[in-house]
Amino acid sequence: MPWQCPDCGRSFGRTNQSHGCAPSGTVDDYFADRTPTLRKIYNAIEKHVKKLGAAIDPVSVCVMFKRSRTFAEVRAKRDRLTLIFLLSRRLDDERVSRAEKLSANRTAHWVDIKKPADVDRQVREWLSEAYACSPE
Repeated sequence: MPWQCPDCGRSFGRTNQSHGCAPSGTVDDYFADRTPTLRKIYNAIEKHVKKLGAAIDPVSVCVMFKRSRTFAEVRAKRDRLTLIFLLSRRLDDERVSRAEKLSANRTAHWVDIKKPADVDRQVREWLSEAYACSPE
């Protein structure tokens, strides 16, 4: 059962889960001062993760996509969105700008997305895999 932080009101998969206690906002708030292109990229990602059944948790620094835990997030940069997602394997793909092993079964991957068309079948498959290997 999800746990809700009594201080910030956000939901998490584990009781007393460590977090930054950033207050929830809205996706509109997050993209209010950003370019329309960044919002279109986000919309393409959101459309896919919603089909998976993911929850969306926007905070001031990013928008997180969750099952019971965060499996992906987007962070807006000046000219791109950085998509970060967790897999139980390490990807070998030229679009992955950074990969960091977080534990024996979790590797975080960073992919920069500059236009909505970059949210292609491969990116959607990675998001589907990240969702599938995230704990329920």
